[in-house]
Parts: sequence; C-alpha cells; structure tokens
Amino acid sequence: MKRSRLLLLAAGTLAAATFPTAAHAQSKILMSGSTSVYPLTADLIKAYKKNNPNTRFTVSQGGSDVGIGDVARKRVNIGMSSRDQQSGDPGGLNFYKIARDGVCIATHPDNNLANLSQQNVQDIFSGKVRRWQDVPGAKVTGPINLNVRTQASGTQDAFRNIFMGPSLNVTPSASQKASNGLVQTAIRSDRNAIGYLDVNFTQGTYPVPYKGVACNLRNAKSGQYPGVRNFWFVTVGPAKGEVKKFIDFARSSSTQSSVVAKKYVPYR
Repeated sequence: MKRSRLLLLAAGTLAAATFPTAAHAQSKILMSGSTSVYPLTADLIKAYKKNNPNTRFTVSQGGSDVGIGDVARKRVNIGMSSRDQQSGDPGGLNFYKIARDGVCIATHPDNNLANLSQQNVQDIFSGKVRRWQDVPGAKVTGPINLNVRTQASGTQDAFRNIFMGPSLNVTPSASQKASNGLVQTAIRSDRNAIGYLDVNFTQGTYPVPYKGVACNLRNAKSGQYPGVRNFWFVTVGPAKGEVKKFIDFARSSSTQSSVVAKKYVPYR
C-alpha cells in the first residue's frame, strides 16, 4: 500500500514538471511567402520576442503566391506578400500592409549605366533590344543576359506593374530565378547581366538610376524614386489571438519607426 502511494506521488510530481502552466505556455506562428518580405519579418520577430519570448515562429520562403496559397489553405497562419491583392486570389483573405520598399534595376558594377528610362527598360526586358551596344551609355558589349523572377514572385508582379505596364511581357528567353538572392548572385558574376531585385539585395551590383533617380532607401522614403511597392502580411479572415498581437506590433508607430524605418519605408 505504501509503495502504491509513493508511485502515485511520483507520477503527480512528474506531471507537474512536464506540463507548463498557462503563464508559460508557448504560442506558435507559422509563416511562408515572399523572399523580399522575409528579411523584414526576421527583424520584426527578433524585436517581438524581446517581450514575448514564449512565442515560437517558423518561417519559410517561396514567393508571394506561395505564401498567399499556403495561408488560404490554412497551412500557415500568416502569408508574406510583396504584391498587392489580386482579383484572382482566394476569397476571405485579409491583407495588412506592414511596409513599403523599392525595386531596383541592377547591372554588374562594370556596366554602371548613368540612367534608364521606362522605354529603355521595356525594350531590354521585352527582348526588343538584345545587345548592350544598342543601349545608350552601356559600358560593355555583347548579349544582354536577363535575370528575372518566377511567376510566383511578388517582385516579378511589382516589376511588371511598375516598369513594364499591362501591355508588355518579359521575354520568355530570360533566366528565371526563385529568389532575390539568386538574381543578386547572377548579376554579381556576369558583366553582361541585368535584372530587378529588392533594394536590400543590391550589394555587389550596380543599381541603375531609373528616370533620373537613384534607387536607394532615401529616395524611396522621400517618394522621389518611382519604383516602390507594398509589403503585406496576409491572414484568412481578420487576424486573431497571438497572430493579431504580432501583426498589430508590426504595424504600430513605434515598430515602424524603430524597426521598419532602418531598412524599409514605413507604410504610415
């Protein structure tokens, strides 16, 4: 009898040690989507966990369409998107703007063009102009090696809307890359390369001034640079619980000024 009571007491002690109290319970937020939004998301999570250490995050990349598709299918709690909501998106989604950002046209540093007009960009990326000697101010000769994003990319969608317009498509001969980092690597390693990428991925490349305005954070913040797009967190229905708490944190004035403004354009 005494042995049985000891076993029960030991089991009770183990149970108390195994299961956390409500005060220490962990929340988990799953996220996926845009490779452009990912670095900002990582910064926001780091800042959020300072006062919310028990909230766990799992974040994967794959493109804006992937994030929107994942959240619509309830595979994740938040989709990351660097494109605006479209008429073909699943119903019932809520888009929360968290920042704005610049899209740069970039070349190899050896080919530091003084400027590209919208017509120049359209001619190059549509395939109408295929050799650098036919581009005003080019410092290299030979074929133009185009690097673009895949169809799932929000950066690709922003490039098409901002630079190409509704009536022009990027030539199918362009090399498609799955992330900003891969576009960056391709441009760094090829004197004849050109591509478009997020302003935070331009290191080692030459961001070409567009319409006479340099592509940098200062000009994006001032509104001078015309190639600016929105960043979004996406949920199914209105955000609730810990997800709402995190999104509200990201969108708050204090976070916008202390975290977002360091590398991005505050949405407010």
